[in-house]
Amino acid sequence: MYITLVVLIVVALIAAAITEIGYLQITRMKVKNDLKLFTVLEQAGLYTREKYDSLSKQEVNITSFDGLKLCGASIEANPGSKHWMLIVHGYTGSRAVSTQFIDMFTEEGYNVLLIDQRRHGLSEGRYTTYGYYEKYDIQAWIRWLTSQYGKDIAVGLHGQSLGGGTVLEYLSIADPQVKLVIADCPYSDLTDLIRHQLSSLNKIPARPFLSWVDARIRRKAGFSLNQVSPIRAVRESTLPVMFIHGAKDNYVPTRMSLEMYEAKPEPKKLLLVEGAIHANAYHIDPKGYRDGVQSFLREYMGQPQASPQPRLQQAEMSAVPMDRSLESV
Repeated sequence: MYITLVVLIVVALIAAAITEIGYLQITRMKVKNDLKLFTVLEQAGLYTREKYDSLSKQEVNITSFDGLKLCGASIEANPGSKHWMLIVHGYTGSRAVSTQFIDMFTEEGYNVLLIDQRRHGLSEGRYTTYGYYEKYDIQAWIRWLTSQYGKDIAVGLHGQSLGGGTVLEYLSIADPQVKLVIADCPYSDLTDLIRHQLSSLNKIPARPFLSWVDARIRRKAGFSLNQVSPIRAVRESTLPVMFIHGAKDNYVPTRMSLEMYEAKPEPKKLLLVEGAIHANAYHIDPKGYRDGVQSFLREYMGQPQASPQPRLQQAEMSAVPMDRSLESV
């Protein structure tokens, strides 16, 4: 009897520990600093901090619908261009990791807005919600762009990993200025992703831990895993979407982009990069990645058109919802 009681207590403690660790890993994993992120980019030959620091840019702060300060940087590499690309980083990253993609867009005549997602970089926030709240942050950034540069701008979204899931979730509330989305190694469904990472990567039985972790997330972070499913937004969207994925990605399985590509109505495009694992498709095949993305831009956004209109003054604004891992996500 005593031994049975001890075993039950030990099992309960292990279950509680796994649940707590799972909740923290999903919503509050430690964020990497910019120095580390730039070091990774520099070692991969993708971008340097020195190059980024030399760019002419404007620091931007806005307020989210729930009162968080969100931070970003506006890069007008092509003054007067009405074409903008908003680049969204992955889990535990910051706008620093997004710098690797700047040239891909500016050389096509675009201006670029880099952002720190909530809880990352210089932006405020306690929890990552995988697009559940972050999609409204994207909406806030789009509204800042239109307040600054006019409602006639054309905006593309590029998101990697968590950023890819975020921009796909945003499809459900997309503003008319957004013309296309590029999602690099995105997840199709958060429940499916966490089940895969528990069972396949960490060898932890998904049941019952998944339900326990979900209950903790719901209580602490204010959302449930089943409320985040980019494939649902993809099925209902007619905006052009390009899916990019490493063919050897096991962190966010390659099949997730394949599933969304199949579910997405036209127009759509799929680029699989052979030999690439999670979030390194651009590193493995920079030319193929760049050529594919730029071809997609030209087909669905055309050549950027300059505007003689003067830029408006910077202003902070709040956004209200219209309805209510760098080997990480």
